[in-house]
Amino acid sequence: MIKRILLAVSGLGHAEEMLKTLKEIPSIQSAKVTILHVVQAQSTAATMTSKWENGGKILANAIQTLNLDPSEVSSILREGDPKDVVCQVADEIDADLIIMGSRGLKRLQSILSNSVSQYVFQLSSRPMLLVKDDIYVKRIKRIMVAIDNSDSSKNCLKLALFLLRDIQGGELILANISTDLGGKKSEITQVNSDKNPVLAAAVAEAEKQGIQSRSYISSGKPGEEICRLAEELNIDLLLLGSPDRRPSIAKSFVDIDRLIGSSLSDYVRVNATCPVLLARTIA
Repeated sequence: MIKRILLAVSGLGHAEEMLKTLKEIPSIQSAKVTILHVVQAQSTAATMTSKWENGGKILANAIQTLNLDPSEVSSILREGDPKDVVCQVADEIDADLIIMGSRGLKRLQSILSNSVSQYVFQLSSRPMLLVKDDIYVKRIKRIMVAIDNSDSSKNCLKLALFLLRDIQGGELILANISTDLGGKKSEITQVNSDKNPVLAAAVAEAEKQGIQSRSYISSGKPGEEICRLAEELNIDLLLLGSPDRRPSIAKSFVDIDRLIGSSLSDYVRVNATCPVLLARTIA
């Protein structure tokens, strides 16, 4: 399911470390990697030359840090607006996964600061793994999926099983949250999935592939509960389904209403204490 990865690097953050960790997973090891750095246009030729030289160094450092087989990695240094170029290159190489660093800015801050990761998340339909600057990237053993009846959630489950199938001692954590917008929290409870159809279907899929799983339920505001459960269970990677945010006719416009609205995926990407992989519905 993941054969082509686009890693967007800026010289800061944990994106390279995240890819290095992913590459330890057997199902990812053969994936081709494209490393991208974008140079923004500058006012003078001298400044532009300096930016190009620095961009080359950033790419070289990323390749050295990753220590990948040269046959499995390529690099792209391109001029333009990073937000647009990341989306363009992801389409060009038909990326199965985009990995980016994120400052973890809240929605309004993201708009005002012209956040690259927020823009790409908003407009790309491809799975996107966001790695905040302030988290610790761990070896992946416990993968959590926020599970419900949505198609995007089912896509996340398939991705999680793909990643876990060859991880020795790997474990799938399934979380089903009952919405209480009043914010009244319940205890996080480990349950037998038999009486919960959504959980039961997910557990059955895991059992088919010989993957160990645990199921949990809670109630409250979904974003808060997902983040709380991920932190309490010391999750290494969180997968969350996110519906396609824009009709195709409007892909070139940022959805301001969504950006400043109460989106579940926005809340989780900002507040989760582990890397977050956001996935859409399978096309």
